[in-house]
Amino acid sequence: MIGLALNINYQFNNEDLLLTALTHSSYANENKTQSYERLEFLGDSILSYVVSDYIYKNFTELPEGGLSKLRSAIVCEKSLEQVANKLEFGKYLRLSKGEDMTGGRTRPSILADVFESVLAAIYLDGGMDPAKKFVFDFLGENIDNARKGKTIFEDYKTKLQELVQQKDKHATYMGVSEKGPEHNKVFVVAVHIDGKFLADGKGRSKKEAEQNAAKNALLLLDRNNGKL
Repeated sequence: MIGLALNINYQFNNEDLLLTALTHSSYANENKTQSYERLEFLGDSILSYVVSDYIYKNFTELPEGGLSKLRSAIVCEKSLEQVANKLEFGKYLRLSKGEDMTGGRTRPSILADVFESVLAAIYLDGGMDPAKKFVFDFLGENIDNARKGKTIFEDYKTKLQELVQQKDKHATYMGVSEKGPEHNKVFVVAVHIDGKFLADGKGRSKKEAEQNAAKNALLLLDRNNGKL
């Protein structure tokens, strides 16, 4: 854990928090301990708040839609995965043998989740100031790049929403199924326009499935010349 503490530039008072933040549900189920899922839930909210507060105060020229698009580019799965890889979170993850053998240490959805769980652990251990420092230390470059339009993520959901709003309609997403073992699930999500099914998509996480559903919907609309 010393190596990870150096990577994230934070020394925990309660190292059990960090250990939990690195514990995947597959390991937790096998060893009857707590996984990072509750921490991830908290970290997701903290990250959204910190980034929203920063871009609201620093990009006063952007309207609500622009702020939402900028935040989505910063806190997307690909962005968090990129940072988690730089910090070598995969090396320190506690996984079941099955999850480890099927590539859990490099799975984007897991790495993104762990970024959020570690953020929550820092917040619980030291408060909001070190949590903010963690976000800006490691997502600062992504924030700057997103503002310049240099994103590493194609936000199909936002593109679809902007398109359907032009026609006074609204896109919603509904889970269709979850298949496979806990360590290797595949999610299927359907996108509906004003309650009417348009397309679906698969992914290793619900967020990825939603993005793929939106992507497939955009491809379908393109073939139909935008007709809904």
